[in-house]
Amino acid sequence: MSRRIKRTVSPGDRAKGGSGRSKRKPDDRIKSDRPPAHRAGGKPPRLAEPRRERREKPEPAVSRPEKATSELPLPTKVQTVVVTADENNMRVDRFLEARFPGLSFSHIQRIVRKGELRVNGKRADSKDRLEEGQSVRIPPLRLDAPKAATALSEAQTRTLQALKEMTLYEDDDVLVLNKPAGLAVQGGSGMTRHVDQMLEVMRDAKGQKPRLVHRLDRETSGCLLVAKTRFAATHLTGAFRHRSARKIYWALVAGVPKPKQGRISTYLAKEESEDDTIMRIAAHGDEGASHAVTYYAVVETSAQKLAWVSLKPVTGRTHQLRAHMAHIDHAIVGDPKYFNKENWELPGGLQNRLHLLARRIVIPHPRGGVIDVSAPLPPHMQQSWNLLGLEADRFDPIENAPEE
Repeated sequence: MSRRIKRTVSPGDRAKGGSGRSKRKPDDRIKSDRPPAHRAGGKPPRLAEPRRERREKPEPAVSRPEKATSELPLPTKVQTVVVTADENNMRVDRFLEARFPGLSFSHIQRIVRKGELRVNGKRADSKDRLEEGQSVRIPPLRLDAPKAATALSEAQTRTLQALKEMTLYEDDDVLVLNKPAGLAVQGGSGMTRHVDQMLEVMRDAKGQKPRLVHRLDRETSGCLLVAKTRFAATHLTGAFRHRSARKIYWALVAGVPKPKQGRISTYLAKEESEDDTIMRIAAHGDEGASHAVTYYAVVETSAQKLAWVSLKPVTGRTHQLRAHMAHIDHAIVGDPKYFNKENWELPGGLQNRLHLLARRIVIPHPRGGVIDVSAPLPPHMQQSWNLLGLEADRFDPIENAPEE
């Protein structure tokens, strides 16, 4: 038997503090009116032209099977268990710790050393890696008394509440956060508060902490994907590696790019100094240079001085979108590293902060189905959209850009 989990997160709902519900099935979203995939040997599809009618964007829809409980009761006799998908590639000792919380390290080493634990009928070392489907023979075990759970401190409770307020989507395996601008994803020099550190309060009974799957710059807001289990982390990082994850960003840039839809392809290399690190446009073959590809589309303009641009990165290089927009002479407003237009004045009322949002992420769920989550405009960008008269619910023409 399977269960379906559906959740809708619309930008308007988040901005207004409400929530919407959708009865649409995952297959309905997949069968949307998008153009057919690009065929080999043919011309790549053009970016979609803006349409008159506005479509409601389908939001998180996930279909996945029930998650089996892997923790076993107190074993009083020899038993044989099968390695699950969630336990694939786990070390033997970690497997026993996860299955039997309270089992001492010395006890694990002793039964392995004596050959009492067998994998597919053969002796195993505690550092051996298990594979899904293998049979593990487990002898009677003696469990230590479980440690009493400690209550969260006041500071930890506040951190947990902050994470809940940032949550756009959550299930047993996956968490999608709406990271605010100014909050770092990982620690650095002098960094005392960041997402990775905040996730410490979400360690489960087995001591597993949610894992970051990708990164966002400190001043970039929006969708940040987190894996809550080892199984999910393996599958989600694989989706990024094989480019089956799709990310869409929104930005406010100086001037109006021409043409209004296009592809940026360069090589980027890291340039470090004592005070800063930036990505520079490099030549093919330069030391440390990596190929970077970005598709862009202008959504709306404001007096030909500013443009709301939707961006789809094909690759995931450091500062890729910021460096690419500066490269075509349309730097992102408020970018302290790459905005270098001379004699350019920020329009009155706009905050001098990075106007870049990780708007949407679409990625296969580790247990089947698709995760599709969108983040609302952060307060400083919403203020700019209001002042410039930009309509945040306009059709996004980048949606059907090529994937390569």
